[in-house]
Amino acid sequence: MEDTPFGPRPTFPSGVELPQLAWTVCPGKGVDYAGLYRAHYGRLPENWLLGCYQRVRTGYSADQGIRRTGASGGVLSQTLIYLLENQKVDGVIVVQQGVPEPLKARAVVARTREEVLEAAGSVYIPVATLDILSRLTLGERYAMVCLPDQAAALRQLQNAGHAAARQILFVVGPYTGTALYPAAIDCYLRSKKVPANDPVVSLKWRAGEWPGYLEIRTAAGRVLQSKKIYYNFLIPFFVTQSSLQGMDFTNEYCDLSVGDAWSPQFEAKGGGHSVITTRSVEMEAIVQEMERAGLLVTESIDPAVSLSMHGHMIDFKKRGSYIQNRLRKWLGLAAPNHKIRPEPLPVSRITVQMVIASLFFFGSTRLARKVLEWMPEEVIGPVFNRLRLLWKGFSKPVKRKGLGNLNMIEDESV
Repeated sequence: MEDTPFGPRPTFPSGVELPQLAWTVCPGKGVDYAGLYRAHYGRLPENWLLGCYQRVRTGYSADQGIRRTGASGGVLSQTLIYLLENQKVDGVIVVQQGVPEPLKARAVVARTREEVLEAAGSVYIPVATLDILSRLTLGERYAMVCLPDQAAALRQLQNAGHAAARQILFVVGPYTGTALYPAAIDCYLRSKKVPANDPVVSLKWRAGEWPGYLEIRTAAGRVLQSKKIYYNFLIPFFVTQSSLQGMDFTNEYCDLSVGDAWSPQFEAKGGGHSVITTRSVEMEAIVQEMERAGLLVTESIDPAVSLSMHGHMIDFKKRGSYIQNRLRKWLGLAAPNHKIRPEPLPVSRITVQMVIASLFFFGSTRLARKVLEWMPEEVIGPVFNRLRLLWKGFSKPVKRKGLGNLNMIEDESV
């Protein structure tokens, strides 16, 4: 994999042919969601917004150190540490910011509590996580942190009998909305007038107390900080294509999926709270073991309540991505075929997505990104956040219309 300003790209020596299995499982060409559900779970989900699940909770790690270190409630870190310390796995595969250098991130194998916590927290740039499969130790057992497209590819590899993929006994991962191209940080640094001879020595995407803030430290001692709700202004300009094209927000093929518990109740409490969704019998048993051991503080909730915390982004994925992909095909551009289409799909929802697609297209232009560099964050941060809230309020009735009874129809042509 070759690092570029727009994420890792595969390179192949002259004359080398891509293995058929690599093409078969590649999420870039599309994920047969319904087919993978049948292959992995043996059935289609009753709720297409959430996917197959055992139980849904809210909660956080009882260890305050782990809770504060994590991006949300520290649940993923706590689970990985539990799996290691109870010899259920030999290593856990995590994504760590700062490897091999501060502005990059890589998948690494952690074998101790300390190594897990070193990799705790969100990473918002693309990482070729499955690239590590070729470097696993034969005979060892692993848990792995995956994003939705990676989890789907991994499950297909496992179903195909791929030896290294089958060494992954547990797949865990975060709810995943949007990611940024690495070029976003380059733009941010230029907007802050950080000279090229003052390199970045540390980058944290969600430093401090939940919900956190972007923190960048440079060799000369500069410390740049931006609230999460402010640096979201980078999204329209540097959102990844995979963010716009994938239809899975809640990481439906993981054994354990965890997201921020966005609600006024939890935001008022602070400290970090997570939505915790178990999807396999084995992982549900592990979570119950952690509860009994006092490692997790949890409360069972109605799945519908958990979905209401993320309704905007779920619609963005389930219906928005479908419309986005159809639009790209209409324009003659490459787009994945996920072989499902959402119903209902009101004309008003299509119209809203056309507006969103236009904004993303304009934001991706060189001119728009250059203008972004000239605008002080103290101006664009609050303005963007205000516009975001206004747009969210305006589009909410349209985006929520029909979402509660959304169904997915299998269709080879889409």
